[in-house]
Amino acid sequence: MKIALAGNPNSGKTTLFNAITGKTEYVGNWPGVTVEKKEANLRSKYNKMIKNGRVIDLPGAYSIAPYTNEEAITRDFVLGESPDVLINIIDASSLERSLYFTTQLLELGIPVVIALNKQDIVKRRGNTINIELLKSELNCPIIETIASEAEGLKELIEAVKTTAEKRTQIAPEFEGKGLEEENKARQKYIKTIINDVLVKKRASNEVTLSDKIDRVVANPLLGLPIFGLIMWAVYSFSINGLGGYLSEWFNETVFGEILPNNLNGFFESLGVNPLLQALIVDGAVGGVGAVIGFLPLIMILFFCLALLEDSGYMARVAVVMDRYFKKIGLSGKSIIPMIVGSGCAIPGVMATRTIEDENERRMTTMLTPFVPCGAKLPIIALFSVVFFPGAAWVLPVVYLLAGLMIIIGGLLLQRIFKWENTSSFIIELPEYKLPSLKHALRQMFKQAKAFIIKASTIILVMNTLVWFMQTYGWRLQVVENQSNSILASVGGVIAPLLIPLGFFGWQMAAATLTGFIAKENVVATFAIILAVASEDALHVAGGPLSEFFTPVTGFAFLAFNLFTPPCFAAIGAMNAEFKDKRWLAKAILFQLSVGYMVAMMITQIGTIIVYGELASGFVPAVFVTIIMIGITRYLIKRTKQSVKERKPLTE
Repeated sequence: MKIALAGNPNSGKTTLFNAITGKTEYVGNWPGVTVEKKEANLRSKYNKMIKNGRVIDLPGAYSIAPYTNEEAITRDFVLGESPDVLINIIDASSLERSLYFTTQLLELGIPVVIALNKQDIVKRRGNTINIELLKSELNCPIIETIASEAEGLKELIEAVKTTAEKRTQIAPEFEGKGLEEENKARQKYIKTIINDVLVKKRASNEVTLSDKIDRVVANPLLGLPIFGLIMWAVYSFSINGLGGYLSEWFNETVFGEILPNNLNGFFESLGVNPLLQALIVDGAVGGVGAVIGFLPLIMILFFCLALLEDSGYMARVAVVMDRYFKKIGLSGKSIIPMIVGSGCAIPGVMATRTIEDENERRMTTMLTPFVPCGAKLPIIALFSVVFFPGAAWVLPVVYLLAGLMIIIGGLLLQRIFKWENTSSFIIELPEYKLPSLKHALRQMFKQAKAFIIKASTIILVMNTLVWFMQTYGWRLQVVENQSNSILASVGGVIAPLLIPLGFFGWQMAAATLTGFIAKENVVATFAIILAVASEDALHVAGGPLSEFFTPVTGFAFLAFNLFTPPCFAAIGAMNAEFKDKRWLAKAILFQLSVGYMVAMMITQIGTIIVYGELASGFVPAVFVTIIMIGITRYLIKRTKQSVKERKPLTE
């Protein structure tokens, strides 16, 4: 049986989908979290009632007539794929808005079962809904549910089975000539139902506690500083608090002593070839361990972010950012992909398809990878520990820098391509609630699982390759000096390009190259290369990394990896959203230029401010700056000229 879940955004569809299938798909309290349909089988306890039940979670829609790309996916599936039953998830706390889509679904001739969700919010407000009268008005089964608590789900599946067997429902009819009159008749019908079935305890214009909180946290002046303070607290707890303590134990004790010592002892007792032993201990375990060591930090961070999002606060952040984003040609809709992208750039880039305006969508796709994702956190954590031990400001400053570059990058893109924002930002703010620990734990372990899978596949393969390339020369002979290795010769080709940034040595270039495959590889590559050169741990202050970087160039290298193009998988997602190789090439070139210039500016200006002297590579940096300014001026001038040439035609 094919069961489709359809409803408005933020009605609880994906929460319901996870509850009846056992999946852990991403859920959030804003539109655009589900941007493509997801499918899964009913979990075993419900499969007993409906054998081989297949559930499809469709993107949120307000109408069967699509306004956005994700609404079109829902329309096409419902009309083209002929599901056996439609479960229409209705947000009981926003009944009037939800019923518009419901009445359209009832007209399609597909059996409909209504899941009247979020009953806990209705009860908390003191409102009551006459379910029996609503059933009789809509002529379809209605089951009260609280998807987040898995309440009413067994009754819902039973109703789905019964309705699919009957397949007879009479939909309401609306009199009117033309679409506009029909729409008015539909709205009138819905208002009549609401008047009959809904009893509110308080008037709609009454100021609630949620309203009072919003006057502070969504205030035009206070909103941004409050957001910055909350993020600082979250990151301080994650990096320097519990997360930092656990990461230090993992890095120094588990992967620094216990595993290497035991593995070396085990392999020596078996008489394993020293090269094979080094490959496993130094290459595989050492490289992967350098990344996995930061897993506790990342888990704590995502746990805190999940709590913030589930409470309803992050939706307010979108409202606060809307006024600032509008100035650079974006809207509050763009903050949603960026917040999603803080976990992983891939779903963040995919979430841009919820933006109707093509120019805004392209700009958001280019800028979303600037947000530090889970893959970049090990780099940030490593350089923080080595060069700024105990400093709570590093991660908040990194996020502040990312926000600044999104603004500057948006202004540049707007002038280079002459983009104008034509979209409007409408969002329904969810009511504040106590966040679910269960939901936050689920999101935390989901991120951890994805991190471990990536570390044990892509990163493991890259580590093996890096170890091989730094151990052998081109004639496949073992080299005593790393400078004669394959890795050194490959890194040496691009090393001159990094001189204006203050990065000297093939080691920097090698780490940069592997980082383009997956950002975590930067940490793993340093762990493998420097394990041979030094016996000191990679993660300690004054360790082997300090031989290659000063605190200033270390921060510049961190920024370079933050703003250059994301991993290959995220670039693939960008390609899918652009649907045009030329725009993908423009995006990659733009990101490379931003990452390069930011790192160069930090090195050159930072060295003068901190050390009172010119940085190495100052002269080449001046030439690069002049060239980049010239190219930017030319592109802006060319755009202005093309606009002038088009004006007479439009007039």
